[in-house]
Amino acid sequence: MEEVQESQPQSKPGQENNVDEVIDENSEYEKGETPEELLSSPPKVDSEVEVLHEKVTKQIIKEGHGQKPSKYSTCFFHYRAWSENTEHKFEDTWQEQRPTEMVIGKEKKETTGLGIGVASMKAGERALLRVSWELGYGQEGSFSFPNVPPMADLVYEVELIGFDETKDGKARSDMTVEERIGAADRRKMDGNVLFQENKLEEAMQQYEMAIAYMGDDFMFQLFGKYRDMALAVKNPCHLNTAACLIKLNRYEEAIGQCSIVLSEDESNLKALFRRGKARAALGQTDAAREDFLKARKHAPEDKAIARELKLLAEHDKAIFQKQKEIYKGIFGPRPQPVPQKRNWFIVVWQWLVSVFHNFITLFNREKKHKDD
Repeated sequence: MEEVQESQPQSKPGQENNVDEVIDENSEYEKGETPEELLSSPPKVDSEVEVLHEKVTKQIIKEGHGQKPSKYSTCFFHYRAWSENTEHKFEDTWQEQRPTEMVIGKEKKETTGLGIGVASMKAGERALLRVSWELGYGQEGSFSFPNVPPMADLVYEVELIGFDETKDGKARSDMTVEERIGAADRRKMDGNVLFQENKLEEAMQQYEMAIAYMGDDFMFQLFGKYRDMALAVKNPCHLNTAACLIKLNRYEEAIGQCSIVLSEDESNLKALFRRGKARAALGQTDAAREDFLKARKHAPEDKAIARELKLLAEHDKAIFQKQKEIYKGIFGPRPQPVPQKRNWFIVVWQWLVSVFHNFITLFNREKKHKDD
């Protein structure tokens, strides 16, 4: 088993000062955002309105980088969608924790306006799109899923993770198993390069796009060597994403990524180790210790695991001492007996009485002895 490589020194269990090395095995959110903070209504945006089409406008929330997708590019993105008139949110792919796929130029009729907006974006860009009902769900709306009122103008908050250029417009669902795994592996390698350059957000985008090639529906159909091939690419993407998230102090998300790997391979050393680090950073010391102990069973000589367990032990000791001081302050020190002042008159009197008593006793014994 390959040794887990982690940086030194560490000042707190689960935290590290240097960049982790991504080991090749063969975001959509701003830092600090949590699921509870997701917007239930469209965000307020003050940027300039760009007219993309007479029925579609765009306002940039966060600038992207690089080129825009061309026709037949396969785009990967997250979005939330509202009916503008009622502000009813009818779809939120961020909650599904996997990106949506769209081939530019081959959109469904009801997502024509969304496709126009996505085609105007750069990788990493986040924008607010407004689409008239004519390029959305039309005059009748949708009464199934998603549920959209008739003639509803739409508002989309979209983040483009990235895209793949495909000359023939071949969608992910049309690829063979080998093609999908190969495309995912290329994304993983691109992510590793970005990680080494400390471009963590961009690296995570590459890993997420790689994982998108191997969704649950796809993995469910794989058996034997094909499943092993897919997991050999998919699991490192989750683990490397966890490494990025730990560096960004997004520990809950890191735990989720490691848990996905452990659901497939419960003895995965890196998953146990990185989940333990994330749990330790959140103060979940018992759960972290459990992960490190499991990892140590598979790598008993690993110095990084031993170091983390030592840090946890020191942390627990410090907490115990702190609690001891708190309780000492609450209840106070044990009262000590107060020495009483001695009354010398009484002491002398007791001594004289003792001497007199002993004298009388001795006299009585002598008298009794003479009588006998």
